[in-house]
Amino acid sequence: MYSNDELGGRPGSGMGSDGDVDALAVLVADAEGAADAARLAQIREVRVLAAAGVLAEKQAVGASEKVKAREMALRGIAAELAGVFVATDRTLQRRIDEARDLVENYPVTMAAWEVGRIVRGHVRVIQEVGCLVPVEGRAEFERVAIERCEGERPNRVRDALRMIAERMHPRTFTERHEEAAAGRCVWVQAGADGMSDLIATLPTVIADGIVDRLTRQAREIINARAQADAAGGGADTRADLRDARAEPPGVRADANGGSPGADTTIRDGSSFVDDARTIDQVRADVFSDLLLTGSPALDPTGTGDGGGTLGAIRAHVQVAVSALTLMGQDEGPADLAGRSPIDAATARELAGNATSWDRLLTHPVTGTVLECDSYRPTAAMVRLLRARDRHCRFPGCRQPAIRCEIDHTIAASDAGATHVCNLANLCKRHHDVKHHTRWRVRQLPGGRLIWTSPTGRIYREDAPPPLVAFTVTEPPGGDGRHSVLHAAPTGSVAVARPARSAPPF
Repeated sequence: MYSNDELGGRPGSGMGSDGDVDALAVLVADAEGAADAARLAQIREVRVLAAAGVLAEKQAVGASEKVKAREMALRGIAAELAGVFVATDRTLQRRIDEARDLVENYPVTMAAWEVGRIVRGHVRVIQEVGCLVPVEGRAEFERVAIERCEGERPNRVRDALRMIAERMHPRTFTERHEEAAAGRCVWVQAGADGMSDLIATLPTVIADGIVDRLTRQAREIINARAQADAAGGGADTRADLRDARAEPPGVRADANGGSPGADTTIRDGSSFVDDARTIDQVRADVFSDLLLTGSPALDPTGTGDGGGTLGAIRAHVQVAVSALTLMGQDEGPADLAGRSPIDAATARELAGNATSWDRLLTHPVTGTVLECDSYRPTAAMVRLLRARDRHCRFPGCRQPAIRCEIDHTIAASDAGATHVCNLANLCKRHHDVKHHTRWRVRQLPGGRLIWTSPTGRIYREDAPPPLVAFTVTEPPGGDGRHSVLHAAPTGSVAVARPARSAPPF
């Protein structure tokens, strides 16, 4: 038997002493117990969620429109459980569907999970890949997949299980790909610091082609930058590069167009010599400009005499920004409704391109929107509600108000008034929940909504305060006869004083 020193267990060797090994053994035993407890808790959660799905179907039995009734029942139950799991009802509805699929369609996998043969990661992979296998062959797939998973990490078995599933599938890959391509989509996942991920689910060949074209365009831009750098930069060099590539003057080759070999001027007016963007940044800039300014290849509105109207469509966003930020006297963030804060420079750039503005008059202390007007005729009530609500008013939902429906809190058929005190923005999903489930809501002054779930839980939804609002403060050393109107983040402390009027934007 070797001593610890002989094995390299001296101080600083990284192997530790015999006492350290004993302590580690205790930790490992505790970890095994924690893993077992977590596994049992996960299994219990899956069975609870699956039972919730069964309950929703039971509630819909006998309904005249069974599909819609089941959906409404499921939405109501998901909203109830969302309060317990501290998640959105959409997330809970998805998890309920996944849990029920697992319990009902993968019994062999559930049994192996319960006895500890596999872990949660294996279960996810089996369920994800198993959907490729027809129902009649799924039990055999489960048996083979579980044997393959035992003793192996989940991330290492995914490809092997996919090959097993492919061999068991009676239909060709081409047939299944055509069906899968019908589910192509694009969605946004909000991130931090004013950034988001734009995610597109596309056929692999299209996705790879997009990345390849962006990469090649980005490399052309970077190559042109390198040539300008080698020649010393400047306007003469840029003109020479244009002439050498036979490009017409005035075409921009950075994020404003992405044309290979075009003018080397970038956004801030500097030459490529000053352009220090990485290839990832150039790719992202070209990608953004192609989508925001390009025209679709297939335009059904086009005619034989010219292009159609699709290329003229521009993106719309709703931004709340203070007047001082617009004037460059404040660098506080603006509010992108339903998403996240955006930086002051981007807000000013959007403002410069806007064709019209809505002016909001807010309460000097609470920041609540009191009035909304415009310099052109619009539906003022709709605009005020959008400004007040900013997003769907169902608990936990962040769907922007510009994509919501206006709901009568007390239905018009029940003599509910068409007035802002009886109206609120609800997305289509939660509008249906309100009308077709046992969820109930009443509206208090100031746009506060009080929601009551089917089991009696109460959720209070205050009108969201704007993230950028005006506050009135007394200037340092003031005599109280004058006040200063400035922008400040909602929730900041200020000495409020009456203001004669709020200046227009």
